[in-house]
Amino acid sequence: MEVFYSNTIADGKIRLSPEETTHCVKVLRHKVGDEVKVSGGDGNLYRCTISDISGKSAELSILSIEGEFGKHPYYLHIAVAPTKNIDRYEWFLEKATEVGIDAITPILCAHSERKVVKEERQERVIIAAAKQSLKGEIPEAAPLTPVKEFIDTVRNFDGGKYICYCDSELINAEGNAIPRIPITEGIKRQTADGAELRSIVLIGPEGDFSLDEIHHAAAAGFIPVSLGESRLRTETAALTATLAHYLHCL
Repeated sequence: MEVFYSNTIADGKIRLSPEETTHCVKVLRHKVGDEVKVSGGDGNLYRCTISDISGKSAELSILSIEGEFGKHPYYLHIAVAPTKNIDRYEWFLEKATEVGIDAITPILCAHSERKVVKEERQERVIIAAAKQSLKGEIPEAAPLTPVKEFIDTVRNFDGGKYICYCDSELINAEGNAIPRIPITEGIKRQTADGAELRSIVLIGPEGDFSLDEIHHAAAAGFIPVSLGESRLRTETAALTATLAHYLHCL
């Protein structure tokens, strides 16, 4: 099924962007009167007919709406330090969107190697992946945010908050070992009484979080978790956390 994307929706009409119009009209050879399907990025799939093609824009008339299109049964927000090689970070954006994720925040950490993320490019990768994987809702993509600032903004989040890091022998400010549990155990505890699965997961850079950042997260209620025995690259760790939620709900 071919799905186009547009968030320009009003009064029973949808307008495609020049890029989507080119793909629809020039590449796929659609014409006025043809029926097409559009994701609005709002969780809906719109069945439409092409009512007008003018220059670089196409106007569509909405015939019907399918709600909760491609919806997944959990809420997941991954905050991850972008990799030095941006292709690897964009690979995560693509694959996490395909699997099912609600929000992604690139975070700036003490050991971060990448300090710039192009927001427009980030959004384009996510939208393309959502279209390909037939998702009706586009994950929210935030700008690059300092990790402590992010932690402070989600302090009162209603759900599970987890932080993944490499060192298994970290000591807290009181001199006690900081225990970690498998992320799968954290997910099980969240849903043991039938509660909705809602999570935020912190994934650090390849140089890992600093001890100060881990303490800051722990003080804000983040639970230290592990992703298994393998030492994972940043983008692999972020996708593994995404898959843990997806597979739990199958």
